[in-house]
Amino acid sequence: MGLDECLGLAFAKSQLAAGQRIPTEGNVLLSVRHSDKPAIVPIAKKIAALGFKILATRGTAKILTENGIDCASVHKISEGRPHILDKIQDKQIQWIVNTSLGTRTTEDAYTIRRAALNYHLPYTTTIAGAESMVKAIGTMQQESMEAKSVQEYFT
Repeated sequence: MGLDECLGLAFAKSQLAAGQRIPTEGNVLLSVRHSDKPAIVPIAKKIAALGFKILATRGTAKILTENGIDCASVHKISEGRPHILDKIQDKQIQWIVNTSLGTRTTEDAYTIRRAALNYHLPYTTTIAGAESMVKAIGTMQQESMEAKSVQEYFT
């Protein structure tokens, strides 16, 4: 359970309690389905503002670049090497946002999820989850977490 007066810290606490690491710096991989591309733009702007470098698959990189967001393009696993899995294995990715759709992307997504588990990387599969993680990271960069009893929140 994540409980705090601040939504960002509450989400961070929930993720930490579930065994998830929350990065406060590094590289973020963005690979989103076509219908999520408009929604990822404001999130990517916030990610960049938090000091992260953005890596993105070709279609996602195109929409980000068109919107003035600096990013480096990376191949999907099915597109040849060096690809996403190579970057994960080389510890060049600290957080993954991957909303997939379709047979080939589903196969890639499975391999990426497996690698995320093996390398203990946070893996977000929805736009709402990405927004929450951005809020958590931003808050963690500015505030420290405190432990309080449940009663202290509700008295």
